[in-house]
This record gives sequence, C-alpha cells and structure tokens, in this order.
Amino acid sequence: MFSITLKLMKKSARMLIPAGIAILIGTAFIAATFLFGNAMNDALAAQNTAQLGGANYVISPDSGKDLTDKDQDYIYTRTVNDFQLDRIRATKGVKDARAGYAGSVTVTRGNKHASSYVITTATKRTLLPVTITQGDQPADSNEIALTKSVADQLGVKVGDRVTVNSQAAQYAGKTGDSAGNTGDAGDESAQNADGTSSHDGDSDAASGASAPSDGTDTAADSGMTVRVVGLTDDPNGAYAYYGGASVLSDNVITAMAGSNDFGNLPVYLVYLDIDDASDAAAASTVKQVSTLLPKHFSVQSRAALVKESVKSMSSGETSITTIFLLSFGMLAMLVAALVIANTFQVLVAQRRRTLALLRTIGANKSQLYVSVLFEAGVLGLIASALGVGLGIGLMAALCQSGLMKATGMTMRLVLSGPVFTVPMAFGIIMTVIASLGSARSATAVTPLEALRPIELTDTRRAGVVRAVISMLLIVGGVALCAFSVWQMSEKIAGRDSMADKQYSLVLLAAIIGCALIFLGLVLSATFWLPVLMRGVGALVALAGPSAKVAHANIQKNPRRVAATGAALLIGVTLVSTIATGAASAKQTMNEALTTRYSVDMIAAGADMTGKQAGEAAKVKGVQSSIYAPTRMMTMKDADGKSLSVLVVGVDGVDALRKVVRSDLSGVTIDGDSVLMPKYSAATGKDIPLDKSVTFTAGAAEAQADAANGPSGNDANGSAENGNGQSGGTQTLTLKPRKVDYRRIASNYAAVAFVDASHFTNGGIKADGHIMLMRIDAEGAGVALNDVFTNVQNVFSASAGVTVTGPVAERTQWETMINGMMTLLVGLIAVAVLIALVGVANTLSLSVIERTRESATLRAIGMTRGQLRRSLAVEALLLSFVSGVVGVVLGTLFGWLGSYMVFSLYGDTVFPFEWATNGVVLGVAALAALLASVAPARRAVKTPPVEALAEA
Repeated sequence: MFSITLKLMKKSARMLIPAGIAILIGTAFIAATFLFGNAMNDALAAQNTAQLGGANYVISPDSGKDLTDKDQDYIYTRTVNDFQLDRIRATKGVKDARAGYAGSVTVTRGNKHASSYVITTATKRTLLPVTITQGDQPADSNEIALTKSVADQLGVKVGDRVTVNSQAAQYAGKTGDSAGNTGDAGDESAQNADGTSSHDGDSDAASGASAPSDGTDTAADSGMTVRVVGLTDDPNGAYAYYGGASVLSDNVITAMAGSNDFGNLPVYLVYLDIDDASDAAAASTVKQVSTLLPKHFSVQSRAALVKESVKSMSSGETSITTIFLLSFGMLAMLVAALVIANTFQVLVAQRRRTLALLRTIGANKSQLYVSVLFEAGVLGLIASALGVGLGIGLMAALCQSGLMKATGMTMRLVLSGPVFTVPMAFGIIMTVIASLGSARSATAVTPLEALRPIELTDTRRAGVVRAVISMLLIVGGVALCAFSVWQMSEKIAGRDSMADKQYSLVLLAAIIGCALIFLGLVLSATFWLPVLMRGVGALVALAGPSAKVAHANIQKNPRRVAATGAALLIGVTLVSTIATGAASAKQTMNEALTTRYSVDMIAAGADMTGKQAGEAAKVKGVQSSIYAPTRMMTMKDADGKSLSVLVVGVDGVDALRKVVRSDLSGVTIDGDSVLMPKYSAATGKDIPLDKSVTFTAGAAEAQADAANGPSGNDANGSAENGNGQSGGTQTLTLKPRKVDYRRIASNYAAVAFVDASHFTNGGIKADGHIMLMRIDAEGAGVALNDVFTNVQNVFSASAGVTVTGPVAERTQWETMINGMMTLLVGLIAVAVLIALVGVANTLSLSVIERTRESATLRAIGMTRGQLRRSLAVEALLLSFVSGVVGVVLGTLFGWLGSYMVFSLYGDTVFPFEWATNGVVLGVAALAALLASVAPARRAVKTPPVEALAEA
C-alpha cells in the first residue's frame, strides 16, 4: 500500500508543490528564528563579557547566596594582596592572572592633555580586554599602551614619552597619604558576579561632571613620565563609554591610585588564563586556586559567565526575542496547515475513482486512512527538511554578508538541537494533523459513489458545536490577554505581580491568548467571513455580470470562502503584527534610550574656557551645544537624606532643549525654580522632593569633600569637587520640577539646572564649567569616534577637563535595534510570500472544484474575459475583506506584544502604521490578482464540452 501511495504522490506532484512550499517556508521561518536567537544571544553574551578579554576563568564574588551587609562590605574592600596573585600564577595550570582594577588619568605631552581610562596590564596580551594593535603591552615599570585616539590627539607614537597624572596621585602627593583610593581608579566594575555588563562609569571620576582642582598644580607638575610601548584598540566595545582604554604598568597604576603598593589596590575581580586542554586538569587547577581565595569568592568558568549573561537576558532560558519571533513562526505554520488541508481535500476528491478501485481489490478503510496520513507525513518530512536547510542557508548568508555587522552586531551561525528537531517535528505533525479530515473522507468513499461525476461543492452548514468551540476559544483568549495586561500593568506600577517572578509565564499567557483568539476567529470564519463578503460583494455586484458571478460564487460555498479567506487572513495578520510590533519597538526603545542617555557628549572641568567651548561647538558632527557654569552643592530630599548635586546654570529651558534628549515640554527655568532629575544617579531610585529644596555650598562642603580625598565617593555616590571657596556658606532655595533625564554626570547623585542669573549675580560662585553637546555624526558624514577625538583635541590644553560620550553606548543600542528591524523586514517578506502561496493554492483548488460550473457558464454564453474577470473580482473580494480584518487583528496583536515585551524598558508607544498597512493591503490585492492568473488560464483553456465530459 505504501508503494501505491508513493506512486500516487508522484502522479499528483504538481498539486502537492504549493502545500510543500507552504510547509517549507513555515519550517524555514522557525529554523531561522532559532538560529537568530542563538546568534543574538551569542553576540550579546560576547558584548556583555567583553571585559573578560581572553580569560577563560574569573575569580568573582559568590552569587545566589544570602550575603549580609557585613559580607558585602568585606567583599568590596578586598585588595590585590588578599588574592595572593603570585601564588595563583605559580599554581600548575595557570598561564596568567590579571587583577581587575581600572581608573582615569590625564595624559600630557608638552602643552597637550588628554583624559584616558586605564586598566592593569597582563603578562600575556591575550588576557587583556583590549587589542594591542601596535607595539606591546606594558611589561616593565613606567610603561603605557595608549589608545590610538589619545595617541593621535597628543601626536605621540610608540617609543615616545608622556606624563600621566590623576587627582588621587596629586592628593597623595600633597597630603602624603598613600593609603590608596577607591574612587578614581576603582574596580573594573563592568562585570557583575554573573558576568553581565553593568559598568556605566558610576564609580569613576572620568564619567561625567567636573572635578575641579584648586588651580595650583597640574598633571605636569607632579605626574609620572612613562614610555609609550604600544597602541590599543577596543573592537568589542568593552570601554565604549570612554572611547577605549589604555594599559598601565603595575607601578604606574598604583601611583595613579594614590598608593605606593600595588597589593593595596582594592579589587573584587581577577581574570585567569587556565590551561583547559584537559577538563580534569582544569578542574584540578581551579580547585587549587580556590583554596587561595578569601571567603565569599569563587572561580567561575567563562562558559558559566556567558551562560549567566544569556540567562540574565532571557526568561526561562529562552530568549524573549526567540519567543516573540516563534509566535509568528507558529502562525506561519497555521497558514501552511490550511493550505495542506485544502490540498488533501481536493486530492482525495480527485482520487475517488482510484480509491474506489483500491477498495474493490481488497483495501480496507484503515489502509486508505493510513495511506493519506503516510502521504502527508512524507510530504511534511521532505518539505520540513528542505525548510530547515533553507533557514540555515539564509542565516549563514546573513552572517557572512556582514549586513548585521554594519548595524553594529557581529553575528555568527550557531547551530543547536532545536534548530533541527523543532521545525522538523512541527512541520510533520502539522501536515499530518491537517490531513486528518481528508483521511476520514477517504474512508467514506464507496465504489458506487466513485462512479458518479465529481461534485465538490460543499453546501453543509456550519454546526453549533463549531460555533460554541469558537466562542469558548475567543473568550478564553481574551481572558488570558486581559490577565497578562493586568499583571504587566501591576508590575510597571510597582505593585506585587506574577510578572515579577514568572514573567515568562505571563508572556506565554499573552501569546497563548492571542493564539486562542485567532484560532477561534479562524474556526468561526464560516459564520462571519461570508457575511462580510456578502455585504461588500453586494456593492461590487453592481459593477456587471462578472462581479455578480463572483458575488454568487462567494455565497455558494461558505466553507471554501472561509478556508481561502483564513489563509490570506493569517498572512496579512502576520505581516501587520510584525510591522506594528517593529514600529512600536523602534519608537519605544528610541524613547527609552533618549531617557537613559539624555546627553550625547559631555565635557567638564575646572579649567575649561569659553574659547575652548566655542571651538568644540564648531567640531564637525557637533549639532548643538551649551557652555554653562557649575557648582557642587548639597541638598536634602523629602526623607532627610543628604545628596550631592551638581548645579548647572543655563539660559532658560530653550537652550537646554537643544542638547538634552528628554521631554521638556511645559517646563520653565526661572529665578525661582530648579529642574531636577526624577531618579538618583547613585541609587537609581526616585528622588522624593518637598515643595521647595535648599542647596548649600561653602566651607563645610569643602571640608567634607576633602575628607573623602580628591576622587573619593561619599555615601551618596558624589565625587569630591574642591569648591574653591575660602569660607562662608552659600544657600539657594528654589521650587523643584522633576523630569526624567539621566547620564549627565553620574558621579553625582543628581544634576540640577537653574537659571544662569544665580551665577552672574554672585548668588552662586562657579567652581567649574560643563559643556553639553548633541551629536549628529551620521548627518555630518563623519565617524562617531572622530567626533569624540576631535572634541578631546580641543580640550587637550586643559588637564582638568574630561570628555565622556554616552552617545557611544546609545549608538550601540540603536544599531542593535536597527539590526532587529532589518530582520523583521525580511520576516515581513516571508509572510507576504506565505500569503501569496496560500491564496494561489486555494484559488487553484476552487477552480478545480468548479470545473462543471465554469463549463456551464461558458456554454450559456459567458466569454473567457468575463470568466477571468469573475475570478479576479472574487480574489479581490477575498483579499480586501480578509486583508482589512487581518490589519485590524495584526495591529491589536502587535500592540499587545509590544506592551508585554517593551514596557519593561519604557513607556510603550502604540502606533498605527498607515503607510505600512496600506502597502500590506495593496500587496494582498496584487497577490490575489497574480494568484488568479493561473487558475483563470486553466478555467478558460478547457473547452466547455470537454470540461463537462471530464466532470
């Protein structure tokens, strides 16, 4: 029987091709989704673990344990000596070890100065998180490997000598205090215990606002002269916020920390290069190293850190992005299921005589039933295998083409078990399930019935059971969606919610809810779709005989209309959902990025001049800027907690709008008001404020800051600022207005904007200046790094000026989002192709069903042109009604999906894509017309007499 089935498949191969294509596209979609998720996780994990360099193991604080405040204090006060680096390096199997310590220095050559982020060196350059592009890494004392941008800025090359200095080194030189400092050259805090990236410059003086000195010393006065032994690059963006990182010898970075002993530097991360050629040997080495560690520290493998990094970006170890895309892949397979069901229904009807002959020679009902299922299984297996191959090929081409790299994402092909098993299993199972109805029909064929003319028109009415099931599915789906939205709204509002701990389940409930609603609508399409078609068709029927015939055909077989309309409905819904979700994601994430990175580039320092600011404003790529006086002051919030605030004087809110990427509508800054950030840069929590706030500056603040050292951080996360006042206290009481802006000077708890008149009338004495810049590198046709370097060059003569670029991190996120949008455009194209195949197949089948009907119409005088037009009108009616419903459903599903996924990052935007949806409807109409060409040709090609004879 199986051999007969295979022969029947060969005979009907042309009929099976459309169904096979639908399966192929659906499985390719699912396979590509898994591959994209793998590649995305791989790229993000590589980015988040960039500061590991070539380390394959890391010593880090224990995670997942209940640590007391005392334990936390112990962890973050450990020094290099506590880790016994010499003994670790001497351990068998350890190739190298590097203490994770970093900070900021000023590099000087002649009258040029530049700020640079610096890290510790390593014996082997592979352990460094930056790449040595020229020369070598520091190996002996008094050596530095400079970032290429700083070297270009100072005009130095390998072999030259430069002077390095820091505020901590200056402070230690003045006071004789060499106990070390934990602020300016703090730990490389870019890595959490789980290996994920969290460093945003919060503990480094180089990260934002001014750090004024008293003006009596400069870096050149008390710095160290070091030799440039190499140049560095930061290809993985480990230190993108600082424009890369330089590498210092141990003795130099020790001095820059204000200490005289490298062993006294505070660290809580140590990077290891362990020989892992043998798992047993590596495990033995790790065990030996673990015995040398202080308590609450352990050795983790890079693989474990990468896994934790991926898990931190996922829910239930499955990427949210993958879940989001897989939902569309499953919808694509529903299209294929409808096409398959229609295909096998007609195949069984066409083979009734063959099936009857098989029955007469001894085949029983079960054999016919299994024969149809076997045919479906073989079709599903072949098409699914081809689909998986197509998905892998497309993803490989995407990775090799460099298109994603151009958008800031370096992706590689990462194969996994689910890439093969899930699409194959889903494709085969869906194909077999879709053929069950046809298999049952095959068992009902009798020899006598098979001798009758083929009449496939199905006039049965949809049953009550179908209606009840459909209603239950829709109601259940709406309930699940409503529950998911409710839980997410509770989470966003800060109240107890299931989404806090079981976000993946809440998201899954929303996906299942959408699927149930859609399934209910598809099942009930025989009720509502013909009604809509009848209403629209009644108007179209006024156009002439062809339109009347099309209108009559649509009413004649509601089941066929429902099947054809549902196939197109799924395709259009899929397209509209993706388009709406993509637009919402773009706008929502852009607004979130605007909030988190409010200013593109910042220059700050005590010795900044207006002339320098004017030159920086002229740098190509700097779109707009403001130059303002600053003063470090303190205030108390509504809870009585003291906060350090950088007060900035600006000429009204209009000047601020030119550079700050936040919603400042309705905001005013006058002599009685102050603009405050909504969240503290130190804690990330909302700053509670009274109706008025009082800012204080004077001798008390100067003494308190001096106690912390030049770069030390107080309990609120503020940085010492040396206000330069000789005595007396200045106070300023204003009415606060809170706006959500961030990343302006994150080493202060807050940055407040006041009217510049407070500085000009002597109410506040400035102790520094800040320059805020908005960057448009793309519009100016220059590289972002060039803008950063050129701005640094402008301030190279001022040792106290630091330049930071939050725009670098913002740009990284934007390019990742643009990469996602590029992928979604591809998915939209796939969805359109699925819709086209579905419509073409169902129209072809409808022509076969109406063979006698078309012949009769031709016999009574209908011309070939009229027959063609009737099929075209029928196709257009189907595409228009199904398309409009699909656009509405897709928009609603897209809004829901965006709310569930992107509300975690900001206020979700709910756009209606008029242009995109218009294009979708236009493409659907064009696809329907194209799909009607081949069936129309077949209908008019056969002479009426011959068609009647065949029927």
